[in-house]
Amino acid sequence: MARVIPREQHGISRKNISPNALRVLYRLNEAGYEACLVGGAVRDLLLGGHPKDFDVATSATPEQVRQLFRNCRLIGRRFRLAHVVFGPEIIEVATYRANDDDGTGDRHLVDGRIVRDNVYGSIEDDAIRRDFTANALYYAIGDFSVRDFVGGFEDVQRRVLRLIGDPEQRYREDPVRMLRAVRLAAKLGFRIEDAAWNAIHSLAPLIAESAPARLFDELLKLFMGGHAHESFRWLEASGLLHQLLPSAAGAMHGREGAIPPMLEAALRGTDQRVAEGKPVAPAFLLAVLLWPGAHAEYQALVGGGLEPDAAWLRAASRTVREQAVRIAMPKRFTIPMQEIWALQPRFEQNARKKVARLMSHPRFRAAYDFLVLRALEEPAIAELAKWWTDALQKSHGEHAGELPPRPHDETGAEAAPPRKRRRRRGGRRRNGAPDAAPPP
Repeated sequence: MARVIPREQHGISRKNISPNALRVLYRLNEAGYEACLVGGAVRDLLLGGHPKDFDVATSATPEQVRQLFRNCRLIGRRFRLAHVVFGPEIIEVATYRANDDDGTGDRHLVDGRIVRDNVYGSIEDDAIRRDFTANALYYAIGDFSVRDFVGGFEDVQRRVLRLIGDPEQRYREDPVRMLRAVRLAAKLGFRIEDAAWNAIHSLAPLIAESAPARLFDELLKLFMGGHAHESFRWLEASGLLHQLLPSAAGAMHGREGAIPPMLEAALRGTDQRVAEGKPVAPAFLLAVLLWPGAHAEYQALVGGGLEPDAAWLRAASRTVREQAVRIAMPKRFTIPMQEIWALQPRFEQNARKKVARLMSHPRFRAAYDFLVLRALEEPAIAELAKWWTDALQKSHGEHAGELPPRPHDETGAEAAPPRKRRRRRGGRRRNGAPDAAPPP
């Protein structure tokens, strides 16, 4: 039985809803279909927040939605969805889905995990198959009420994350739900209900069965959304950190929950930049998260007699390769990350020419910031970091004209200067003909 919270008993105002989302809702409703705002947007609006994304649930099929909107495209195999595009904003429209398949739908499971789910049903069916009660609330455009089928309205007020159905079964269906639980708890300041929390501890190894590319997307959401520090704490407490980032988990060994200073500063710094609206560099934070393993490997190789520069290249390559088994990290992140590591030994070379050459490197600024973080927990390089800080200040002061600021690439590091084209060897005759004809 649905609980209907009328307009006057909830705080949702259409002024806080995207005009494009309202346009989609109204058109579906006028065409005779049921249409509701659903999920995180409703939850955040009830909490007084300002959602960035607005999802719509409807009784219309994806094909029927496409007939109503010329600016619509259908996507997805696992879940067939309609995207209604308004310039940079996309309103995602999903058809109500059912839990049970009578054979007429399109659902496929592998070892209990849903790999394809396109079985349509009623709004009640749709609510029950969602993950958390707080995400199963519907704002109906027909009468502006909030409809609650699973007790989500009360859970939002209590700030509790509770899974719909048996937690173990729901996690086995989709292990990524464990990551969503800790991410939402970190973002919203919610408590995870006991049964859902205990199930994460016992089922954490299942996360390894998820697609590595999908895990990387979830990792970015955890650490790039402005709640990196709190997300890390939840990951470590739940046992998921060891499954995702064993290098970072190893750095927590014996610390009784205390985050190492270098990692603490990087996480909080990332959150501060997000809060200030500044760009963040995933490659830099990944370099910090994977540093303990890479550093240990480097020390072992140097101890075995390998030259430092070669040791860094080998340690970085091995660390990335081992991590990629769990999480698929694109090269646009792993390459700058490895460059940041590889530059660390070069900070020990303070000859004038080498200093100038290092300062002109496209990753110098990111590598320098990394050195400063290392100094927080490596007293042996504290003086080295201070020396480079002084040298950097001097270069900006006395020689500012010689070292103009460089543009930044997508990782936040300085971009490389354009290469000068080499002159081709061999002259040309005055009439423009080559000195010698090519061989036949």
